[in-house]
Amino acid sequence: MTSNLPMSGQTALVTGATGGIGLATAVALAGLGARVGVVGRDEKRTAAAVQAVLAVPGSGGADGFLADFSDPREVRALAAEVLAAYSRLDVLVNNAGGYWSDRHVSADGLEWTFAVNHLAPFLLTSLLEERLRESAPARSAPARIVTVASDAHRAGRIEFDDLQAERGYAGMRAYAQSKLANILFTRELARRLSGSGVAAYSVHPGTVRTGFAREDAGRLFGLVLRAGALLMKSPEQGAHTSVYAASSPELVGRTGEYLAKSRVAKPSARAQYDVAAARLWSVSEDLVAGSA
Repeated sequence: MTSNLPMSGQTALVTGATGGIGLATAVALAGLGARVGVVGRDEKRTAAAVQAVLAVPGSGGADGFLADFSDPREVRALAAEVLAAYSRLDVLVNNAGGYWSDRHVSADGLEWTFAVNHLAPFLLTSLLEERLRESAPARSAPARIVTVASDAHRAGRIEFDDLQAERGYAGMRAYAQSKLANILFTRELARRLSGSGVAAYSVHPGTVRTGFAREDAGRLFGLVLRAGALLMKSPEQGAHTSVYAASSPELVGRTGEYLAKSRVAKPSARAQYDVAAARLWSVSEDLVAGSA
C-alpha cells in the first residue's frame, strides 16, 4: 500500500526536473510516495515530466512549476507559487544548474554560471525556508534541503573581488567556483538552521550522461563530453545520492555534510572554510537584494 512508503504524505520540490538527474530524482522520490513539485523552464518538457512522475507506482502526485533561474524575478515568482500551492514542504532539491563555455550576462548584469548555479538556489531556499521549518514538526525526521554540487569544486576558488568574472572568464573556472559556492552555502545554511528541524546537504552525483552543457559546451569540452559518454553514469545512477540525501534515515542527526556515492565524503579544504562561507552568504544576500 502506498501509505507504507517511506515518503508517503510528504511533499518535495525538485528544480531542473525536466530531464537528466533532476527528472530521475523526481521519479525516485515519487516512487517513495512523495508528492513532487517539478520545476522546469520549458512548458512542454515540464508537463511531460509531471506525467512521468504521476505514472510512477505509489506516486503521491505531481505539479509543474515554470521558472528561468537566470532571472531572480522568476525565482521569486516561483517561490510565491510554491508557497500558495503547498501548505507543507518537506524536501527541497536544488538541482538546476549548468555550464557555459562563454560568458553570458543576465538582464540584471549577473554572470549566468554564478547566478544560475549559486544565487538562484540561494534565493529560492531563503524564500522557502520558513515553510520547511513549519513542516519539520510533522515529520519523524528533519525536513531537508539538498543542493547538487560537484567534485569539480576541488578546482574552485571563490573570487570575491571578481565574482562576476568581469576581468576574465573561463567556463570550467566559473563552474568550479559555483560548485564550491554550493558547498559553502550548504555549510553556512546548516549552521544557521541548527536546532530548527531542517537539515542541509550538498551532493556530488558523479559524472552523468545527461544534456549537461548542451547550450554552450564549447568545442573542446563538447568533444570531451561526447568521448566520455559511454563511461558516464545514467541519470538514474546519478540521482542516487540526491535521493539518499532527501530520504535516508541514516542521515538523521547529521547536517551540513557533503555526500558522494550515497555516503558522507570529505570536500576540499576550501569547502570547509567557515569564514569564506559566512562572507559568501553576506555577499549573496546583497546580490539577490539588488536584483529584487
